[in-house]
Amino acid sequence: MAFILNIDTATEYAGVCICDDGQILAKEESTEQKNHASFVQSAIKKLLSELSLKPYSIAAIAVTQGPGSYTGLRVGMASAKGLCYALKKPLILINTLEVMALAAIEDAKNKGTDISQLLFAPMIDARRQEVFTALYDNELQNIVAPFALVLDEYSFATELTKQPIMFSGTGSNKLKDLIRHENAIFSNTTHQIAQLAHLSAKAFIQNKFSDLAYSEPFYLKEFFDTSKRKI
Repeated sequence: MAFILNIDTATEYAGVCICDDGQILAKEESTEQKNHASFVQSAIKKLLSELSLKPYSIAAIAVTQGPGSYTGLRVGMASAKGLCYALKKPLILINTLEVMALAAIEDAKNKGTDISQLLFAPMIDARRQEVFTALYDNELQNIVAPFALVLDEYSFATELTKQPIMFSGTGSNKLKDLIRHENAIFSNTTHQIAQLAHLSAKAFIQNKFSDLAYSEPFYLKEFFDTSKRKI
């Protein structure tokens, strides 16, 4: 039995859960973005009490690394690293866009959609016409690495001529107003802590742990010239 504490504060949604082998035992969620900092610590305390667990019973701590809200990422990372340091437990970092892509894949499967030829493009609203996005296939393999993109009517034009793409996340609403293509599919599904729990359980089994001293939020925008990058 390996209890994993999962923390997600990367977007307007926040979730904390304790899982065992990917199965959620208890969870707390919030959509009050301005209160993420106060939510996380109280949620962790409540979950431990609910499950009658001591903090040292946790085998690892997972957190969404980013991209996402600057403040939200710092809240989640600080909480996760602080607990890892105090409890001497390993840290698992999961990309936010991967979590979102998994949510879209699961939702499409549940609706009976044929996803065999689909690509998935989760999008985080980065204000104005900019988004953080990436491309994944139906098995969650990364096709295009996360990048910042200023949306226009030509966004994803080349890829859409080759195969259908399912767009999801807060940023996809802006793209929906810009493009009209038969291969562009828009999903209103939203990610939850369950997707992070699934991915962190897989990472734990594979011993994919991050160096605690050098782990930091993946802000993304700092490392990309969005005026030049198009897809």
